[in-house]
Amino acid sequence: MNAMQISQAAQALYRSHGGRAEAEAAQKAREKTASGQTAEAQDWRAIQAAIRRVRGPLQK
Repeated sequence: MNAMQISQAAQALYRSHGGRAEAEAAQKAREKTASGQTAEAQDWRAIQAAIRRVRGPLQK
């Protein structure tokens, strides 16, 4: 995924899951890692980081 796709995916996930979006992305990353899909896991970790930026540093 390129940076634009990651940003769009993060925003969509945040809109649909709100405060659970980062946890959802983390879960997807773990699932992809467990199944050996390392590139996809890396994408989900990038989406997770982007969600963190969308949320802002003070929200939990």
